[in-house]
Amino acid sequence: MLVEVMSDRQSVVKSESSQQVRLVAMCALVLLAILARFIPHPPNFSPVGAVALFSGAFLTQRWFALLIPIAILTISDAFIGFHSLVPVVYGCFLINVLIGRWVGGHSNPLVLAGATLAGSIQFFLITNLANWWAYYPHTREGFLENYILAIPYFQNSVMSDLLFTTVLFGGWHFAVSVVAGWNNSRQTTEV
Repeated sequence: MLVEVMSDRQSVVKSESSQQVRLVAMCALVLLAILARFIPHPPNFSPVGAVALFSGAFLTQRWFALLIPIAILTISDAFIGFHSLVPVVYGCFLINVLIGRWVGGHSNPLVLAGATLAGSIQFFLITNLANWWAYYPHTREGFLENYILAIPYFQNSVMSDLLFTTVLFGGWHFAVSVVAGWNNSRQTTEV
């Protein structure tokens, strides 16, 4: 009985500790993503899409996962500048969070690659539809010109999303395996 109570208490402590680690990790990611938006980079080459996907996959509280990309964008846009398509852009990153919720903790590279590409594609299609509507003639030619001119931006988005998703998910799984290894070695030395 005493052993059961102790193990229940230890699991609660581990659970709280795990949540604290996730919170600290996400706060660090937010700061890094904000800083990354100020470093010179090609257009649309940003970690925000990958961070949104990652927060959706690993944060248990949906509202907090949705807050992460909004916080990154709002804080950095306060310095960079807001534009007329902000609601559309922010909404697309919220969709990335929802895609991340679907991914969950999957470590299958094909699932992650598919989710990452889905996020890049939906961002490209939705933001450029809004861009066409706001800035181009509402003709077939205007529509095609808008999307054709956006292809280089799409390429940058795909490359950055794949790179940062690999770093975030790969780094997280590596860190979890290292911590698990430390815990296992501690437990064997304590016995």
